[in-house]
Order: sequence, then C-alpha cells, then structure tokens
Amino acid sequence: MDRKEFLKVCTGSCLGIAISTATLSSCVSHRRVNAVLKNEYLEVPLVAFAYVKKGESHYHDYVVARNPLLEYPICIFRQSDDIFNAFLMKCTHQGAVLKLYGDTLQCAAHGSEFNSNGQVTIGPATTNLRSFETKVDQQTVRILLK
Repeated sequence: MDRKEFLKVCTGSCLGIAISTATLSSCVSHRRVNAVLKNEYLEVPLVAFAYVKKGESHYHDYVVARNPLLEYPICIFRQSDDIFNAFLMKCTHQGAVLKLYGDTLQCAAHGSEFNSNGQVTIGPATTNLRSFETKVDQQTVRILLK
C-alpha cells in the first residue's frame, strides 16, 4: 500500500468513526435541562421528563439539571409521577463530575459508581451522593438546595 492509498483509507475510517459517533450521540436517552433558580429552590418543569415517540407519550427516567450558578449539575430520577430523587453529580471520593450511563452515575476519574438512589455500588467512594429534598406539583419539580 502506497502513501496516497494509506491516507485515503485512514481518512475514510476517521470520517466513518466521526459520523457513527455523532449518530450514536444523538440517540442518547437522557435529557439536559436548564433549570431556574428561585430562592433556595432549583425548579425543573415536569415537561422536561416527557417525550413523544411514534405518537405515544413517554417519560424519561431522569434529567440532568444545570444552572450557571451551580458548580455541579443535579441528576433528577423519576421514580413515579410524584416521587423524584435528586443528587449532586459530584463524586464523594475526590469531587470529580459524574457521568450518567443508563441509571448509573459514574466517576471517570477513579471508577466509583452510584445507583439511582445515590448509593455507592462500586468504590473507591465510600459515601453516598448528596441528595436533595424534592417537592412536586402539577407542573414543576422543586429541588431544595439547602
């Protein structure tokens, strides 16, 4: 294989990988939402959990709420229509931002994992995630940040 052919193959492969990655990234099922900070509450509209697929209404199991005034995002898990669990996406081991994989929060720095109840499932972290009290009305999930 000469240099020109090698470059064509490598360029084609890299382009294919980039397109595949972009396509797969668009299939991510979790949703990010910009939340509103009102007094000591972070407010997330319930419609942030809703989506329509093939004409039918469905609900995301969780959303990731962000606000520019917060250092870390907050993951909100929907347990039922009126029960939501909210956790700071900060690893309790050494403070790295957690990533969301399915219903698992994972630390890329050292591999700690936490479940949708904020409990440590894999160390080195030994402390559960910081949780927040939630209040739900017909339109909003309110997360008490105190």
